[in-house]
Amino acid sequence: MRRLEWAAPALDDLKAAGEYIAQENPTAARRMASRIREAVELLQEQPNLGRPGRLVDTKELVVSGTPFVVVYRVRKGDVHIVRLLHHSLRWP
Repeated sequence: MRRLEWAAPALDDLKAAGEYIAQENPTAARRMASRIREAVELLQEQPNLGRPGRLVDTKELVVSGTPFVVVYRVRKGDVHIVRLLHHSLRWP
């Protein structure tokens, strides 16, 4: 199985999104975090699942049922999660 690694900014994004949603609906926040984790775990088996990213050498995976996109890189077979972004952000 490929190694999966979260960059600090991606972990910060996940935490901030969860905290924001939990203010209004803790159950929805847990559901959202679970969907993101499940999507990211799929990348260990299928690293080319995402579309080509907007930055060089990145891919983007839209997380079904959430407004989030996982930005990641595949290096030497390992998956590196770069950021977790809300789809409404104008990025980069």
